[in-house]
This record gives sequence, structure tokens and C-alpha cells, in this order.
Amino acid sequence: MKKSFYLLGALLLIFLAACSGNEASGGSDEEGPLKVGVTAGPHEDVMNKVKEVAAEDGFEIEVIAFNDYVMPNTALDEGELDANVFQTEPYLKDFVQERGLDLSKVASTINFPMGIYSDQYKSLDELKDGDKVGLPNHSTGEPRALQLFEKAGLIELKEGVGVEATIKDIEKNPLNLEFIPLEASQIPRQLEELAIAAINTNYAMESGRVPKEDSLEMEADDSPWVNVIATKTENTEDDRIQKLVDYYHTGEVKDFVQEEFAKSVVPSW
Repeated sequence: MKKSFYLLGALLLIFLAACSGNEASGGSDEEGPLKVGVTAGPHEDVMNKVKEVAAEDGFEIEVIAFNDYVMPNTALDEGELDANVFQTEPYLKDFVQERGLDLSKVASTINFPMGIYSDQYKSLDELKDGDKVGLPNHSTGEPRALQLFEKAGLIELKEGVGVEATIKDIEKNPLNLEFIPLEASQIPRQLEELAIAAINTNYAMESGRVPKEDSLEMEADDSPWVNVIATKTENTEDDRIQKLVDYYHTGEVKDFVQEEFAKSVVPSW
């Protein structure tokens, strides 16, 4: 009888310990760092500032940097990240549609006005007939670059093509420029082989260029291609994701962006 009593007591203690351990584990997971994916460069710098602001409030963020525009979304979809900050809303929508993912925008962040750069020329007026022109090859980078080329007076696009423009939609090309789609991150390295190229600000800055000084033409500061915080659709209302937005949209972070990037990166809030 005593043995049975002791055995029952031991089992009860084991059960309670297990329950306590599970509760502790669950609390630890909940209080663990929020994993946020970014692209290396300005997005990483800004998110590190957000991390610093959040840490003052006891909220932990782990910043994970990538070197392309694909892995941050696939990692988010696979649960390796809680959120990411690196892409425009049109790019997110296109990526989600192409890959069949369930990711959504949570909030706007910063804008990187795209610019036109050259290692050969100091002005677009120097362009020659048949010059080679580089532009991003992804489905939102191409129309964005083409709209910038049109703004610069180099081409005319078919009316109404907007954010779906492709090279095939070029209606007038007075200089018979040859447009060459390239991997966005590689364009700065290939610029010496081109007359000009449209380069995303983050990649321009990574290559040592100062957008406001080195670009021959830039998008306006109020460009619609603003970057966003994205997460799994089921988590858009999650408290920790909303805290990320709140910390990002602080005056401290806004001041940091404006001071650090000399107006080459523009806050959206």
C-alpha cells in the first residue's frame, strides 16, 4: 500500500514537473527574439536601429540579413522568420502570386528612390545611338526602371502600361538603346560594361555610390514604390508584429534614416 502511495506521488511530481517545464518553454518561445529578415545594406542598418529602440523597452529582435530578393520571402513562408522588411508592395504581390505563398503587407517603411547611374557618362545627354542600358530583371524592377527612363526622356512607353510595363511596351526609342535585363544585385558590378543602368538604391549604396550625388536621374521622393513590413497573412494582427510596426514608426528611427542616408532613403511615416 505504501509502495503504491509513493509510486503515485512520484508520478504526480513527474507530471507536475513536465507541465511546469512545458509552461516555461512556452513562455520562453513567446519571449524569444522576433526574427526579422532584411537585405544587407540600408535595410539592415535601419532594422538594427529598430532593434536598439525595441531593446530599450525589453522587446528583443533578431536581424537576419540576406543578399538577394528571394530568400527573405521563402524563409518567411517556411517559418524561419517572423517578418521581413526589404521589398515594395508590388514586388510582394507579384512574388506571392507567382509562388503561391500566403504572405501579406503589414505596414509601410522606407522608400529607396531608384536612380540611373553610369561609369562612362556624367550626363544623360552624352548617350550615343545603340548604347547598352541595364535594368533589373525581376517583374517589378523592370517596369519601375522603364518608368524612370521615360521620366528622364529616354523613351516613351505605351499609354497606360504603368507598373506592368516591359521592354516590349517601349513605343519610342530615339537613340535605339539596347535594354539588357540583369540580376538587380549584380548591376553595380556590371556597370562598366554598360552605358547606363537603373540601380536600386540599396545596391547603389552597397557599391559605394551616393545616390543623391552620383545618380544622373532619380525617382521623386514620393515614388509609389515604398517598402513594406511583411509577414504570414495569419500573423498580420499578431501583437508582436504590431509592436515591430510601432517600434519601426518611431521618431528615433525616422531621425536615424534622415540623418544616416542624406535623403537617399525616405521615411514613409
